[in-house]
Amino acid sequence: MPIIKSALKAMRQSQKRRLRNRAAKSSLKTVIKKVRAGIEEGDRNAAEKAFAQAVPSIDKAASKGFIHKNAAARYKSRLARQLHAIPQPS
Repeated sequence: MPIIKSALKAMRQSQKRRLRNRAAKSSLKTVIKKVRAGIEEGDRNAAEKAFAQAVPSIDKAASKGFIHKNAAARYKSRLARQLHAIPQPS
C-alpha cells in the first residue's frame, strides 16, 4: 500500500479506470456473443438485428480507447462476413 499522497491518488485513479475498462470490454464481448449466437443458429434476422446493435458499440469502444481502432474494424469485418455467409430465408 502506497504511503505517498500522489501514489495513493494514482492508485485510486488506476482502479477506477480498470473497473471502467473491464465493464466496457465485458459489455462489448456480450454484444459480439449475441451476434455470433444468431449466426450459429442460422437465424439471419436475429443475427442482423444483433449486428446492427453491435456496430455502434464496437465503434464507441474504439473511440473511447477500450479497443484499438483496427481491432474494431476487424471485429466488424469478420462478423459481417459470417453474417453474409448465412443463406437468405425463403
